Amino acid sequence: MKTGRVVHGGAIHRCTPAGADRIRLADGRLLAEAEVQWLAPFEPRTIFALALNYAQHASELAAKSSSDQAGFLQAQMHQPIVFLKGANSVVGHRSFTRRPAEAEFMHYECELAVVIGHEGRRIRRANALAHVAGYTVANDYAIRNFLEPYFRPNLRVKSRDGGTVLGPWLVPAAELPDPMALQLTTHLDGALVQQGCSADMIHDVPSLIEYLSGLMTLSPGDVILTGTPAGSVDVTAGSEVVCTVQGVGSLLNTLVSDWRA
Repeated sequence: MKTGRVVHGGAIHRCTPAGADRIRLADGRLLAEAEVQWLAPFEPRTIFALALNYAQHASELAAKSSSDQAGFLQAQMHQPIVFLKGANSVVGHRSFTRRPAEAEFMHYECELAVVIGHEGRRIRRANALAHVAGYTVANDYAIRNFLEPYFRPNLRVKSRDGGTVLGPWLVPAAELPDPMALQLTTHLDGALVQQGCSADMIHDVPSLIEYLSGLMTLSPGDVILTGTPAGSVDVTAGSEVVCTVQGVGSLLNTLVSDWRA
């Protein structure tokens, strides 16, 4: 069953979907989604993120960078390009994300997020999915003019407060036996702007688990953001972004202006 985490009445509650923008708390109370503050549906530990794990998106951004596109794509095919994110960057469903005042082009990244449930080191690809607790939706914002070269995301892009949206639900792995056949879409203010399929990943979920666990021990609560398809559109204050992963859920987030002194 899908589960989420929310704050209501000064306490953190587990919840489940109750249909038509409603949720059911663990104590049985029914509430509207908008009546609560949403958290990530699990407590993130180490956050791994994939840079350009969809070939079309890699081409989309590499064409705009100063790097050699063909050489980069060849390197990406050889092994994943992975970076870590700070827990401070995580916010939940229906949250607000600030667009920095100096951002020239800020875009969403709809992603399938893989949550580790069982500790493992040097996990073989054939056994990788047995280590997965479940899946959720991620929207991992990027700011293009802060990314140079594009395939090396840096601290001021990928660990900004509120730049990693997770949720609303954690779907158990048993309910999603094939994570490599899921449609991903993003709607910006109601208009479809991004569409892809997890089958188009350069490095699929089992191979990512095998690769990462070969570098370090994976532990419960670790999460892998698996990359985003092509279709980058600038978002500004007031933009409403909805990222959907088939069978997992729809994640809503709104852009707001940066802080002012």
